[in-house]
Amino acid sequence: MENRTATRGWNFKQNKKLVSASGLTVRSVLNKLMSCIDPADTRPVIPLGHGDPSSFPCFRTTPIAEDAISDALHSATFNGYPSTVGILPARRAVAEYLSQDLPFNLSPDDIYLTIGCNQAIEVLLSALACPNSNILLPTPGFPYYEAWALFTHIEIRHFNLLPEKEWEVDLNAVESLADENTVAMVIINPGNPCGNIYTDQHLKKVAETARKLGILVIADEVYAHLAFGSKPFVPMGIFGSIAPVITLGSISKRWIVPGCRLGWLVTNDPNGILKEHGVIDSINGYLNISSDPPTFIQILQKTKDDFFSKIVNMLREGADICYDRIKDVPCITCPSKPEGSMFVMVKLHLNLLKDIEDDLDFCLKLAKEESLIILPGVAVGLKNWLRITFACEPSYLEVGFQRLNSFYQRHAKKQ
Repeated sequence: MENRTATRGWNFKQNKKLVSASGLTVRSVLNKLMSCIDPADTRPVIPLGHGDPSSFPCFRTTPIAEDAISDALHSATFNGYPSTVGILPARRAVAEYLSQDLPFNLSPDDIYLTIGCNQAIEVLLSALACPNSNILLPTPGFPYYEAWALFTHIEIRHFNLLPEKEWEVDLNAVESLADENTVAMVIINPGNPCGNIYTDQHLKKVAETARKLGILVIADEVYAHLAFGSKPFVPMGIFGSIAPVITLGSISKRWIVPGCRLGWLVTNDPNGILKEHGVIDSINGYLNISSDPPTFIQILQKTKDDFFSKIVNMLREGADICYDRIKDVPCITCPSKPEGSMFVMVKLHLNLLKDIEDDLDFCLKLAKEESLIILPGVAVGLKNWLRITFACEPSYLEVGFQRLNSFYQRHAKKQ
């Protein structure tokens, strides 16, 4: 083959901003951890680092959901291109599903279907990315918001979640961080990565703070209804008449089907503020130049409550095991028992360990020595903490904590 060399050199080059943004995701950290697994270790890898329990038999989705998707596929009704906002029957189904928990009825026009919840984040942050804009994000939080804000040139300002108050939003910090260029604040409820559930009183205070500051609330509710403690799940949209709320969600977690990639962006804004200020036009504009969403969503209408109860009970059992076993590992402590989602945050006490530099070093060595994957807190914005998922087979949790304790014993400082 002839070797042709460009006389001027090549004009294309790396997009450094994209590479930098991608390094902020949970995926990138988990991939780094998986690369440390010792191939000579014949033990199964224990995956306590991410929220996808779909591979475990006890978390398999309901056959009713599988049949509904199959029936939709074989009907040949949903094989064509959808509208950029999603087909009407699907948007109507989401509106009816979400309206069950609201004091008002959503319209299909309030619903924008997306390729999973991640695309909903992309759509919304792109729609809000005006010159000089900034956004308030929680620490700890879900790093995809940071990644996409960086990519769309939105300035990031962080407010803390308070572990001593069951990870409530530090509303005083929110007020001190906001200015005339702040467009929104993000809350995640049920909490990822903290496993907390916000009360309706706290959510109302969030809405009142947003109204005072003139910003909208982005409510990430991808773990909606996965609540198993003393507090029920309350959707932020209830307070949409106080301040505009945009809810992001999907079928990934409640139905245990993250591979279906079906999410939504929903406007809870009975006062029409978002439309008046052009946000709706911006959302539609972005959707017009992005990929179309899936066309089937029949599982929303056909799934029975007993399936949801089973999943919640499995998560409750996993949370109980996790919280109890944490007490057996001296180098980690948990500020409060998880009440929702699939995760818990634990503080790592480096003063009890030798030859461990920080949380990332801890997790890298843990993966290599024990074939155990746990997410370092730095990946979700909280250095020297760990995020542990309890959404897996109970036997895997037991083995995982046995390995974690063995790792601690091997690296513990001598007293």
